[in-house]
Amino acid sequence: MKTPLPPYNQLSPCREKLGTHNSVNIMLPQDVARLFQSEGIFPRRMTMEAWSKHRELRNHKQGVFLLNGEAWRSDRIILNKEVLSLAGVKKFLPFLDEAAADFVTFMKKRMSKNTRGSLTVDLYADLFRFTLEADRCIQNIYQEYCLGQERGYSGIMAELLLQAELPLDSIKANITELMAGGVDTTAMPLLFTLFELARNPSVQRELREEIRKAEAQNPNDLNQLLNSLPLLKGAIKETLRLYPVGITVQRHLIKDIVLHNYHIPAGTLVQVGLYPMGRSPLLFQDALRYDPARWLKREDTNFKALAFGFGSRQCIGRRIAETEITLFLMHMLKNFQIDTVSKDDIKTVFGFILMPEKPPLLTFRPI
Repeated sequence: MKTPLPPYNQLSPCREKLGTHNSVNIMLPQDVARLFQSEGIFPRRMTMEAWSKHRELRNHKQGVFLLNGEAWRSDRIILNKEVLSLAGVKKFLPFLDEAAADFVTFMKKRMSKNTRGSLTVDLYADLFRFTLEADRCIQNIYQEYCLGQERGYSGIMAELLLQAELPLDSIKANITELMAGGVDTTAMPLLFTLFELARNPSVQRELREEIRKAEAQNPNDLNQLLNSLPLLKGAIKETLRLYPVGITVQRHLIKDIVLHNYHIPAGTLVQVGLYPMGRSPLLFQDALRYDPARWLKREDTNFKALAFGFGSRQCIGRRIAETEITLFLMHMLKNFQIDTVSKDDIKTVFGFILMPEKPPLLTFRPI
């Protein structure tokens, strides 16, 4: 690791030491590709030691968020069928659509009590409750299962119980981790997206028109409708480029690799710096501008959109989050004009996830 970095490459690997922890940070897409090519069949990322120890001390089972090795892989293969496959997405789509429509109704009721006919609000707490409710709708229904009630698809937990491929304590552990990891991490991208659309009214209009056309072409097929919204999906990618929920993606190397004449030995923790990577003018033209259309252009975007990770250890709740965010924004844009009190950049802070230092005030007006 003592080989000097090439001075001309501003994004070359950079060693970092925090306390007793050593890591190497990378930001170039080609380096990221090399990292993921070297992760093996049991990828390991940074361990949430406090959470893992807490469950261990209380003799609680761990889920795929905390597990490693063969135990992780066997659970993950089973869960993928319910939460990452296209067939799984189609099953929980109506639950998320209903939750998004209910949120619009909730907003309209609040708006009706305001004589101005609009609503200016810090929406963070409401978004937290929305994502909690949406996740709960597709992950519980355990009581109905125990009572033997017929309901067709009754959520992820009921499906796992019916399949009986995982023991009950493993199902509980994985559902707990999905819920714990899927609320704030979805609410924050929603908040940042609403803010960016509020201060970019032309983008907001383009998205609204895309939604209108897609609904006209797919009046009875929600799944096909969502597949007809490339600009809206670009808006979500653009939000996560500028405001990644987790500011790094990590892997422990299983073998030595060399990046730009920089030798990194096996066992080293390598982190992909998503926040600086997403805002680098060397990687993105006009990097600080919110431009969803950049993701529709014929440019090389490989390994530049990594907010959900990559490969077999990508975020287990990725499809749930993407679908939840898309449906929420679709319903909100159909029903409300969104404005903001201040168009100044949001100052962010990082705790467990990236958050605004102070949530923006947004104004909603019925269309």
